[in-house]
Amino acid sequence: MTKEYQIRVLPVVAASENAIKRYLAEEQGIDQRTINSVRVLKKSIDARQRTIFVNLKIRVYINEVPQDDEYEHTEYQNVEGRPQVVVVGEGPGGLFASLRLIELGLRPVVLERGKDVRERKMDLAQITKTQKVDPESNYCFGEGGAGAYSDGKLYTRSKKRGNVNKILNVFCQHGASTSILADAHPHIGTDKLPRVIENMRNTIIKCGGEVHFQTKMTRLVVEGERVTGVEAVDLKTGGELTFRGPVILATGHSARDVYRLLVESNIHIEAKGIAVGVRLEHPSQLIDQIQYHNREGRGKYLPAAEYSFVTQVEERGVYSFCMCPGGFVIPAATGPQQLVVNGMSPSNRGTQWSNSGMVVELHPDDVGGDSSDPLCMMHFQEKLERDCWQQGNMKQTAPAQRMADFVNCRLSYDLPKSSYSPGLVSSPLHFWMPRFITTRLIEGFNAFGRRSRGFLTNEAIVIAVETRTSAPVRILRNHDTLCHVGICGLYPCGEGAGYAGGIVSAAVDGERCAEAAAAQMTM
Repeated sequence: MTKEYQIRVLPVVAASENAIKRYLAEEQGIDQRTINSVRVLKKSIDARQRTIFVNLKIRVYINEVPQDDEYEHTEYQNVEGRPQVVVVGEGPGGLFASLRLIELGLRPVVLERGKDVRERKMDLAQITKTQKVDPESNYCFGEGGAGAYSDGKLYTRSKKRGNVNKILNVFCQHGASTSILADAHPHIGTDKLPRVIENMRNTIIKCGGEVHFQTKMTRLVVEGERVTGVEAVDLKTGGELTFRGPVILATGHSARDVYRLLVESNIHIEAKGIAVGVRLEHPSQLIDQIQYHNREGRGKYLPAAEYSFVTQVEERGVYSFCMCPGGFVIPAATGPQQLVVNGMSPSNRGTQWSNSGMVVELHPDDVGGDSSDPLCMMHFQEKLERDCWQQGNMKQTAPAQRMADFVNCRLSYDLPKSSYSPGLVSSPLHFWMPRFITTRLIEGFNAFGRRSRGFLTNEAIVIAVETRTSAPVRILRNHDTLCHVGICGLYPCGEGAGYAGGIVSAAVDGERCAEAAAAQMTM
């Protein structure tokens, strides 16, 4: 028989199946010899008090062995010769849209401007070596999208729009650890996720779909009031291509040329709020000490500690974003004369640094310029990234400042060792960044320092500039059909369309767009 229990145990117990069995024998009166297996269904860490506990929901197999896999399988059918849908972009939105199309009996034709996930890795290494960014293959563009090599965090608050558990199970079916089904803040890791993405692509091709790399959309094909396909260019040969079918547009939050193309094509979009700031990096041991209330840090049985901060300053939110315990700060520009930073963590979260975005909520009215311009927030991003690049000696060396120096408006005469591999240059961020950002960040840092003693310190550094937290526009679509409000056959999808904020929410939106396209095709 099987039984499920909610238990609250010390980390040393949670770390071992045998220790959990002993605990159950003592606390529940179960003969330990009859417990054949224990499966962790949910896991979270309670670090609110000095004694750290782990909350577990477990399934116990007594006098029997598990007969089922730890994850639910999705069946994918052969779709050769079936009606096709063009999917532009192979990030999480495009990948999950394609897989869902296959489930529904439609044939996805995927166009990805960047390279496959293996080739892409070589271009990322060149950013540090040459200080130059390939505008078609970087941390944002390429198979897997921005999430493939910038962390792989799967935590989302988007519970109402789709089946989050299904998304996690599909990841497991393609090679992710089943621990993501149990962890409160699931994370695949930037070292593991590329292989999972490759397996997803192989599923698409095996089932009769197509995936075209280094193939860049140049124009939507519009006939009457309907999108019937796209024109594209093969970046390897320069050849022009046409692909027919309804279009799921899943190009990510950094495809600025796509936003310009839409405006030029009179496809209605609007400016939306974003969040802008810096990447804050601490020694991971210091964050462990603060969060676990222990001078020894996390010890043997706890993971690298996470944190989450939020406050209000002058009617705008100031908050931590994309926290990467035991991770790296990375260069995330997508073109020349840009400097943008982001964060990532390997699966073991084992580096000596922990970082997060520290950002300020901005509305279109905050940034000046023409608020009626749907690209006004994008223009603001571009200017700030160009200013940052100039401050970084017109390379990918990032301007940085010690945290307490930033708060006290002092120049840092030296900088601590950092994970940011292209290098740092000391710079007065408090002086040249927009004051409506820096003054709010300073107040936010002071508030966070009062909340967590030791957090506000010169051992930490702020690295500029974090601008790619979300899309600067929203591509308007019908609430029910998910089709664009002004033209049929176009399904704006995921983070780049302004309807998601991370891997899982983009994947959920991709599935919803696939279902919407399928529904319209069968009408």
